[in-house]
Parts: sequence; C-alpha cells; structure tokens
Amino acid sequence: MQDDLFSDALPKPPVGDVAAQASTPKPTPEAEAPARRKRSGVVAPIAADEALKALAAALPTRLRLGTSSWTYPGWKGLVWEGEHSDAQLSKQGLAVYAQHPLMRTVSIDRSFYRPLTASQFERYASQVPDDFRFVVKAPSVVTDALVRSEDGRGRQSNPAFLSPELARSECVEPALQGLGHKLGALVFQLSPLPLAQLDRMPSLLERLRTMLLALPALAPMAPDGVIAVEVRDPEWLTPDFAAVLREAGATYCLGLHAKMPPLQAQLPMLRALWPGPLVCRWNLNPVHGPYGYEDAERLYEPYDRLHHPDLETRAALAAVIAGITGRGQNALVTISNHAEGSAPLTVRGVAEGIVKLGLQ
Repeated sequence: MQDDLFSDALPKPPVGDVAAQASTPKPTPEAEAPARRKRSGVVAPIAADEALKALAAALPTRLRLGTSSWTYPGWKGLVWEGEHSDAQLSKQGLAVYAQHPLMRTVSIDRSFYRPLTASQFERYASQVPDDFRFVVKAPSVVTDALVRSEDGRGRQSNPAFLSPELARSECVEPALQGLGHKLGALVFQLSPLPLAQLDRMPSLLERLRTMLLALPALAPMAPDGVIAVEVRDPEWLTPDFAAVLREAGATYCLGLHAKMPPLQAQLPMLRALWPGPLVCRWNLNPVHGPYGYEDAERLYEPYDRLHHPDLETRAALAAVIAGITGRGQNALVTISNHAEGSAPLTVRGVAEGIVKLGLQ
C-alpha cells in the first residue's frame, strides 16, 4: 500500500451632464461601504466568486492549504480589496486572509528570526476561525548550527544548536499556550550545515533525537499538532534519520527548495514514516539556484502574478496530498511567494490539481 500511495506522485461609463447626474439615485449604504473602508484604512476580503467557493468545497476536509506569512500589499484582488501598507496588513491582514475560501493554514515565519511569546501567539489565534491551523517555525537559535552575522554568514558554532531546553521554552511551550488546538505543526527547519558537521552525521542524529524526545507532547492541547523536521542538506535523508523521527513521534517536513532534491526524490522519507500526516513547505523555485531568495524577491515583487509556473511540482504535490488525505491522514501545506511568484495563485493551482485528480 505504501508504494501505491506514493507512486502516483509522479506527474503524468462616460460622465453625463449635470441634469443626468442630479437624477442619478444616491448610492446605497452597501455600495458606499468599500469607499468608507478604503478611507478608514480597514482591510476587507475579496468577494469570492462561485468558482472559488466550489473549488474550496471540493477539496479534502483533512487538507489545509495556505501561504508563508500574509503581509503582502501585492495580494490586492487576490486576498483583499484595496491597497494597504505592510503595517496595515500586519495588524489586520490575518483575519482577512483567514476568510479566503482556500486559506486554512498559514506559516508563521517571523518566529524563526526571534522567538515569539505566548501572548503574541494568542493574538494570532484570536483572529482566525476555530478550524484554522498554524504552522510555526522554530527559532534559529535552536535550528541553526552557526551563529550568523546580519548578512547571513556563519561566524561561529552555535552552542544552543538543538538544545532541548531552548526548544521547549522558546518554541513549544509558548506556541502551545498561545495557539492551543489551532497549532497544526511546529517545524524545526535545520539550516544548511557546515561541511565539518555534515561529516559527523551520527552525532548530529543523536543530538536531534535527544531534543525531540525531550519535547512535551502536543496532543493534549493540540490534537492535530505535529512536530516536523525540515532539512536543507540532502545528507540527512537516510533511514537513520527516519528512525529518529519515528521514535520521537515526529514527522518529516517535505521541503521543496532549491537546496534539496525534487519532490519525487524525497518520497522515500514519507514512505518510511507512513502512516502519518503530511507537512509540506514549498519554499523556492529551483530556477533561482540554492541561494536565490534575493533574486526571486527582485523578480517576483509585488507577488501579484506567476512568473515561473512549476507544473511538474504542482502535479506531484497534488498527487501526494490526494493520496495521503484519501487514506485518512491530515495534510498541512504552505506555499511561499518564491515558489512561482504569487503564493495565492499557486495555492489555487495546487487546489485545482487535487480536484482534477478526484474527477479522473
């Protein structure tokens, strides 16, 4: 059954005169509402058309699709109406984002750069529906083997790398306390390792094992919650890595990134951990190379259209999602603007691919 599950992932008016204007009925309050919202700076959701609503209704109930963060003014007409600043969207955007028919999860990426408090997580949770789930990135102080300068270069070894104490106090406990049952996945994204550490993989696996086994269980407060580990070095993808995750009750985060092999080459990790939920983060289109975030940003901003549609990855991801949710497991999938140019449009493309598979 495991092979059958994953084998399908391979992609097969002019202005009138004064009299006419005087006779024109005054706008209704409903018609004036968008103008009032624009003047007041209130962020309002798009009016979802029937096709979008039907698409959302046709998706598996165990699937939660979404994006990485939400503070992008360029999503005008895709997620919200009108033009808004980053600051406005930081305060009001999440509640509007969560009203989009397709958006049932979001990745909180800012927690990677600085740990968030329980009260910060609680404010996020208060803005979304009961069925919404968050993907939370663990802070880099725990997941990066190096202490880095502002330009991202590693300066020295990080003594807190994979620290069980910090993982618990700076990530798991605040997220659980603040998000409660709305916590979907805690992702420990392990940054690229220096060559010297890649040569000591057995000791790294033991450190990872120790950390994961020390973390509190999520289920009592977050029944859907799962610990997931994402890596940026292919050297991690071994049976020993899968064994560590399985022992700790964690899962592998399918990381679609130019530093990693394509989706199909990562499927053995999912097979080794089956049955289990899917956690996937589609991060960066491979056309930009492994260090292409800045190139992608320059080309893709303001993230309002697709630049590099990756139909092969869409098809493969849709097949994996359909297979896993069809066998009763949850799926949390978040997509970055850097995947194709506009995350909301990629989300819709993946959703259409999933529904198409169900109609075949």
